[in-house]
Amino acid sequence: MASKKPVQMAEASAQTICGVGDFYRGRSIFITGGSGLMGKVLVEKLLRSCPELDHIYILMRSKRGKSPETRMEEMFKLPLFERVRKERPGSEAKVSAISGDINPPEGEGGANGLGIAEDEERTLLANTSVVFHCAATLRLEAKLKDAIDTNTAGTWRILQLCRRMPKLVAFIHLSTAFCHVDHELLEEKTYPTPVDPDEIIRCVKWMDDAMLDAITPRLLHPHPNTYTFSKRLAETLVEHERKHMPVAIVRPSIVTPVWQEPVPGWVDNLNGPVGLMVGAGKGVIRSMHCKGEYHAEVIPVDMAINAMIASAWKVAINKNKDIPVYNLAQAGLKPITWTEVLNIARKHINEYPFEGVVWYPDGNMRSTRLAHNICVIFLHFLPAYFIDFIMLLCRQKRFMVRIQRRIQDGLEVLQYFTTREWKFDNQNFVSLAKSLSVEDQNKFYMDYAPLDEEEYLKTTLLGARQYCMKEDLSTLPSARRHMRRMYWVDKAFSVLFYGLLLWFILSWFNTAKELLDAGGSVVNSSLQNIPIVRAVFQGQEV
Repeated sequence: MASKKPVQMAEASAQTICGVGDFYRGRSIFITGGSGLMGKVLVEKLLRSCPELDHIYILMRSKRGKSPETRMEEMFKLPLFERVRKERPGSEAKVSAISGDINPPEGEGGANGLGIAEDEERTLLANTSVVFHCAATLRLEAKLKDAIDTNTAGTWRILQLCRRMPKLVAFIHLSTAFCHVDHELLEEKTYPTPVDPDEIIRCVKWMDDAMLDAITPRLLHPHPNTYTFSKRLAETLVEHERKHMPVAIVRPSIVTPVWQEPVPGWVDNLNGPVGLMVGAGKGVIRSMHCKGEYHAEVIPVDMAINAMIASAWKVAINKNKDIPVYNLAQAGLKPITWTEVLNIARKHINEYPFEGVVWYPDGNMRSTRLAHNICVIFLHFLPAYFIDFIMLLCRQKRFMVRIQRRIQDGLEVLQYFTTREWKFDNQNFVSLAKSLSVEDQNKFYMDYAPLDEEEYLKTTLLGARQYCMKEDLSTLPSARRHMRRMYWVDKAFSVLFYGLLLWFILSWFNTAKELLDAGGSVVNSSLQNIPIVRAVFQGQEV
């Protein structure tokens, strides 16, 4: 015990002298995945809360004919960066786009395997001291080759580059809290993988698509998709690097829109719960296979980013030999069930409806797959075919059946996570928050306690409406009028449907009764032709 005291005192002293903001002073930061949801929030938070940092380099590829520089300029025009533009004018000059890709096209990776030019590579190696590796393909249904090439092999390429950074003090790997599905309780530690990630990377290079498709189910088991499988393998690669660099793994649960800052409710994609909320709000998702009594494990994106920034600080000042792992989950801190989430959302969706609702949003959760599948037929596909039939009569392009098929594919993937009770150990996450100074706890907040679930869900709904669907709040009055109309349309169709169903049942019973009566007469006359039966009917002795 005596040998540990000096280390503990040194750590305490370092924490007293160096806060999170002070730690980033004069440092250059390299970020992969900077154009994604978490990457954007990370860049904004660093610029606003760590203004004395030296520079941020973002690995970015050309996309849809736009260069990395153009894409970055467009990124800074988003509402997310409005506050930092006002509070830290000119801060965007501290950010540079590095042209490259964690999974470049065949033959375009260059010497570093990332497609980074030699002069930009030299700049990164000479200046970078903190790396946030956030890049990944989030498509749960991605092909095995795509997921491995991006999430696993891409991580390996970034690690090889970071090995050569002499100033590196922290490498933060963004993983997921759902990458070890075979464990009932996910602890804040690394786990062995059933297969060697290096072998899998080599396999996907030479195997053709047919062969990979054949072995994918066996490789994935018990994982539900290629995303969680490839992220699990990536964690193993990061763990192997702890001998060469200071690394940490952060595992957020389901990431949801901004809670507090810089823009409450801000989100830029329809992944996960946001897509479900929009689909339900538009009236195209009316059934979900979900265990309502199970707990929703979510974390607002701003809280997750605060934890990432603080984890880099913690890794640098502690220099532990063991790899720190942080499960960014609300487990036990602010429990809420899926039923409670639905009830709150249902309340606000009527108060703040989306534009152009195609059907009244009166969906529900079904705990059994059979009940859900029946509802999908009657509540999803029959209305979709009806709407497409109306579009056909109006000589318009049909779209609803196609949309419903895509929705069902997405729901099939998501329902794996909504029909299981997830258990996470999050003591490292809680301890990380408590280890900050009072000032840093306010600036890099990670406490669920002040979060008002009802207010946050309302903010999330309005954020999805404004930032994803591009629906201005000024349209709310007309959207409410349309919602009332759709309510009565829904009621009228419900009366018509159940009336037809009742008529069908009664008609069936009447037909069945007539058949039974006719059959009874035939049987009766047939029986009376039998001597012993005729004798009984006539009262004679047998």
